[in-house]
Amino acid sequence: MGSTCARPAPSLTNMQHKTPWLDLDYRTLFRLDQNLRIELENDPDRSPGPRFWLAGSIEGNMFGIGVDVNESVAAELRRLASTEPVFTHTATPRHLDRYLQALAPARHNFGLIYELPHRLPLSPRTRIVTSESDEGRNLLQSFAKGGMPKNLTEVGFHGTQDFWSPWCMALVEGEIASIAFAARLSDVGAEIGVTTMKAFRSQGFGAAVTAAWTQLPSLRHRTLFYSTDRTNFSSQRVAARLGLHQRGATLRIY
Repeated sequence: MGSTCARPAPSLTNMQHKTPWLDLDYRTLFRLDQNLRIELENDPDRSPGPRFWLAGSIEGNMFGIGVDVNESVAAELRRLASTEPVFTHTATPRHLDRYLQALAPARHNFGLIYELPHRLPLSPRTRIVTSESDEGRNLLQSFAKGGMPKNLTEVGFHGTQDFWSPWCMALVEGEIASIAFAARLSDVGAEIGVTTMKAFRSQGFGAAVTAAWTQLPSLRHRTLFYSTDRTNFSSQRVAARLGLHQRGATLRIY
């Protein structure tokens, strides 16, 4: 990483001005340093970020480079990425092998990005509780005092700190069926995360909480994103149920 007196070139391509939607996603997904290098994931846990991120849409490509990548490797990644053809969900990046070689040893995965409109139609048959309601706040207080229900701990909710605001829940006879939450939250955008309890999967609750989440007042002035791995077909079925438009593709190298 360059010093402040010998500042490296920003890690985004010159196409960033042609891809404002991807730029918003980039600034929502990651914590960035002054040179727009990736420091961390922008989740509440501050998880480690990728060393290289490439995203594409019909408008063009963007990329980002981690702060721990040395400058000679970063320069090679910039050179390759600046000549990358438009990257879509049906394509493999032309320079994938060279990105992986430059960052070896490395692992990678492909993802999809969907547009998530505000105020999707709500499901009239699903009871929804949100973090922005008294009922939602009271529910968390009951968990803090009495402990987390077993079905929540089974999917990774071990305490009230794991409810990343803003969130909403679908309830069935008092039992939580599905939760939508802010997996990434910035001043300009928010990316949704959705978890459905095992007993309630494939019944439409993931779509119901996703739609409810887009209605939350605190998200009104943010661009919303729905992202998933290319191999996560259950998440893609939720997107299809809601009629979401798949607009971008991503490559992450760790």
